[in-house]
Amino acid sequence: MIYFHIPFCKQKCSYCNFHFSTSLKMKEEMLLSMKKELKLRQNFLNDKILKTLYFGGGTPSILTVDEIHSLIDEVLRYFDFDENIEITIEANPDDLDKNYLKQLSHTPINRLSIGIQSFFDTDLKLMNRAHNASEAEYAVKCAQDFEFENISIDLIYGSPASDMTQWKKNLQKTLELGIPHISSYAFTVEPKTAVHQWIKTKKILPPEENVQNEQFYYMSELLRANGFLHYEISNFALEGYHSKHNSGYWAYLPYLGIGPSAHSYDGTLRRMWNVANNSLYIKHLSEDKLPSEQELLSEKDRYNEMIMIGLRTMWGVSLSRLKADFSREIWDYFDQEIQQKLASGILVVDNGFLKIPEAHWFMADGIASDLFLV
Repeated sequence: MIYFHIPFCKQKCSYCNFHFSTSLKMKEEMLLSMKKELKLRQNFLNDKILKTLYFGGGTPSILTVDEIHSLIDEVLRYFDFDENIEITIEANPDDLDKNYLKQLSHTPINRLSIGIQSFFDTDLKLMNRAHNASEAEYAVKCAQDFEFENISIDLIYGSPASDMTQWKKNLQKTLELGIPHISSYAFTVEPKTAVHQWIKTKKILPPEENVQNEQFYYMSELLRANGFLHYEISNFALEGYHSKHNSGYWAYLPYLGIGPSAHSYDGTLRRMWNVANNSLYIKHLSEDKLPSEQELLSEKDRYNEMIMIGLRTMWGVSLSRLKADFSREIWDYFDQEIQQKLASGILVVDNGFLKIPEAHWFMADGIASDLFLV
């Protein structure tokens, strides 16, 4: 698994705290630096046959198709592609015109993740998105016209600019468009964002947890009734359309992250992360230095991650793996902590896996944190 973080966007969304720049001045230097990092780190992954390649960001579709293709060609200098490789690019609707999609259809990219967020302009204006509602719908239809079948869209629920009626229409539009994968997230207030400042100054109301809770469960029931599998708290897929790349993260597979702020994991103990600064990233690589730090995960870290990640998915946490991978002390602590939650039905054991019933998924992070070692 390889992930490219493309750290550029046209404009800053009001809710976003990811690492990116709205200036494209260093784009050429950045792409050269990413290729250099890939060369320097080509041996980080032992398996040279890639099953997934993912372009995230930022906004990868801000790159030209030739630039994207050149990154793919660079990967092929050091790795081979599995015959069923999934290659995803995140894209904004305003970038996906006919010309762009036509060019993209001639690349190995076979999955689009489109940042729709909403099919309503009131939501999109609040979020300061670069596209409008009509562009959102057009992008999906145009992608389908160019035979992109494996399409995922992002949707945000619980926005202060929305209500239940509008949310239902968003979901209905998604079903009408025949989109096979949906990633949906609650509208959140992150520090140092425009939304945080607007709420602080009472320009807008904060999101209401009870409203988000209602919208989450409505979405879950509606999509399940329409054939979707709710395979992770924020992800729904028709059969055969789950994200192989994200599922690899949840299965603790090794992955290599290229680009500023990108993370990597060797599948056992070592985690690395790149500096979240475009200039410093480029400077380090110009000096043949890796722009990264690393840590060796402690037993406590690995346990907490396994609990957090596993309980967010339909697969849950393997009890046999937990018992085999961790000390008797940790197992005894875990076994003691889950008893009350098992008795109350907040947790269940199903065929040797600890799971949170879907009725309690909205509170999954809190339930998992109760089991953490501190």
